[in-house]
Amino acid sequence: MGRLFVTTLEENMYSCKHCRTHLGLVDDVISKSFHCRHGKAYLFDKVVNVTLGEQEERIMITGLHTVADIFCVSCGSNVGWKYEAAHEKSQKYKEGKFILERFQILGPDGSNYSIALEAQIGGSDGDD
Repeated sequence: MGRLFVTTLEENMYSCKHCRTHLGLVDDVISKSFHCRHGKAYLFDKVVNVTLGEQEERIMITGLHTVADIFCVSCGSNVGWKYEAAHEKSQKYKEGKFILERFQILGPDGSNYSIALEAQIGGSDGDD
C-alpha cells in the first residue's frame, strides 16, 4: 500500500469523528435538512478525503436514487454516500452531491452529534 495523502482544510470544517480527518467545509453545506437511518444528515456540494464504494440503487423517502457509499480515507469508516443519479426529475439537483451523516462526523467546533440530544431538541424535517 502506498502513502496516504490527505487534504488539510484551513477553514471551519467537518471531520471524521473516529480519526478527525477533514471531510468538508462549512461553506460547502447545501442543506442541513436531510435524514439518514441514525438522524440528521447534511448535503454537501463537495467533500475531501473520501473513497467511493460500489454504486447501488436505493429507494429513499424522495424516490429511487443511484448512490455510492463514501468512506474516510484514513480510517475506512462509512461517513455517508454520494448521489450518482436521481430517477425523479425533481431530485436531479442531488446528482454529484454528497451526504455526510451527522452522527459520523464532528462539527466545526469539534462537537459530536448526539441522537439523544437531537430527540430532546425535536429533530428536523429532512428529505432522505
